[in-house]
Amino acid sequence: MTEILDALLVGVLVLDEDDRPVLANAAAREMGLVRQRGGTTVDEAHTIVRTLAGQVRRGGVTRVVELDLPRITHGDPLGVNVRAVALDGGRVAIEATDVTEAHRVARVRRDFVANVSHELKTPVGALQLLAEALLDATDKDPAAAIRFAERIKHESSRLGRLVSELLELSRLQGAEPLPEPEPVDVDKIMAEVLDRTKTPASAKEIEVSFQGVRGLTVYGNENQLVTAVVNLMENAIAYSPESTRVIVTTSASEDGFVEIAVADQGIGIEPRDLDRIFERFYRADRARSRATGGTGLGLAIVKHISTNHGGWVTVTSTVGVGSTFTLRLPSRPTEAALALPPSVEIGGAS
Repeated sequence: MTEILDALLVGVLVLDEDDRPVLANAAAREMGLVRQRGGTTVDEAHTIVRTLAGQVRRGGVTRVVELDLPRITHGDPLGVNVRAVALDGGRVAIEATDVTEAHRVARVRRDFVANVSHELKTPVGALQLLAEALLDATDKDPAAAIRFAERIKHESSRLGRLVSELLELSRLQGAEPLPEPEPVDVDKIMAEVLDRTKTPASAKEIEVSFQGVRGLTVYGNENQLVTAVVNLMENAIAYSPESTRVIVTTSASEDGFVEIAVADQGIGIEPRDLDRIFERFYRADRARSRATGGTGLGLAIVKHISTNHGGWVTVTSTVGVGSTFTLRLPSRPTEAALALPPSVEIGGAS
């Protein structure tokens, strides 16, 4: 019986009339529902659990609640769904299910909605103010009217790009079926990427050079792969000073992957930000990001695309020297590439 209970993922705990544990499986102990008193071999139920058991005894009814329990080790609280039932003789049976991941996903979604609302509010508010200023200046100051019209165009473009990237991210996260992977010519990807980023690079007099192995092939969706590399290139250009250099390198690894690396001579990324830059809307420098017109979604899209293709993206960076983003993609139809699994949610970085 003990082996069966210990094999369960749910925590099972039975307390006697004095709140002493008479039965506790391994999951209940791992969740911290039962702990050893003072480091001895005597078991004691968690204070919150004892309080819940007392309420069930007095009321004689089953109670279902969600609790956040401090972990035995350091870290975020453990979210548990607890069902407590009164038994004969004052005993109480408790069943606990770990819902920490569900809580995390819900928190990520709440943060996502809040961030989207904030990001949409900024350009929409600016458009309203600029439209009013444009109406006032149309007859009185034609030059000012032109400036306001240009700003409206800029903010409209920013809003359109944000909406477009939100839709792209939604598709990548499983809102639409993922296309079947096909062999894609890396040289073709690079030609498209260099063409798309030629204008922003020229505007800042940034030299873009391509190095590496020709004739490589990866498996996946060409449009998505182009989007991923374009995002890396645009990010490198946006955060690089004028008259610097961005180098794109392609290579093949012995473990069946193709690497596409984008290296810049930009401002670099602080070590504390490296683990979070692939999160949606995370910005290491918000003021600079707004100045460059970034949406905060580009790197999140890159990470989802790489995950969906059975690969991953990494970054190395030195503040004041530059950053290198490396996209690793399968060069043959591996199981991971063929399946194109649904991408995981990003909370902290995934």
